[in-house]
Amino acid sequence: MQEDDVLKMAIAETSVIVRTGLALVLKRMQGMKILPIEVVSPESLADCMRLHKPDVLIINPAFPGYFDIRKFREDPQHAGVKCIALLCSMGDNSILKYYDDTFSLYDDPEDMKEKLNRMLNLSGQEDGRGGQEVLSSREKEIVTCVVKGMTNKEIADALFLSTHTVITHRRNIARKLQIHSPAGLTIYAIVNKLVEIQDIKDYL
Repeated sequence: MQEDDVLKMAIAETSVIVRTGLALVLKRMQGMKILPIEVVSPESLADCMRLHKPDVLIINPAFPGYFDIRKFREDPQHAGVKCIALLCSMGDNSILKYYDDTFSLYDDPEDMKEKLNRMLNLSGQEDGRGGQEVLSSREKEIVTCVVKGMTNKEIADALFLSTHTVITHRRNIARKLQIHSPAGLTIYAIVNKLVEIQDIKDYL
């Protein structure tokens, strides 16, 4: 994508608060020109894909009319369209693996921008379905806090987040890295130079 290109993003979500709120966040995203297209029904989704040909589809996997991401991917008319799962609740990993990435209600704009930049191309990285996904800067901060032995509440207080947001980030980190223990995260953090051994020796 060229820097001056306008990205057309369809947002398929029945909740007007979630849908218009996300559209506003996307329009205000610095360094990106985004045209959000709000979609409220299966019929309007079909019309949107045909008439507007969006670059990205952001959709709640529980969107009415049983949205089938696998069939969507197989349709030649949708070739090249990136798909982001909009998670308003827990997602089914067996379905989420067919999406390029996910947005959570608890993601901040910085996380969302990093996901979009990574997904839409930068420097030849593989998409979210292949290889190990890259952590956002916020997720790296949380990994650092975890390996230093901080509790979810302590992390939330230190980073000015809610405890629920910290838990959501930790869930996303575990999914991306396929690491489910503090010991595994400690090794990951040291190998990737997120922390120095002396920084965490008091917690080992």
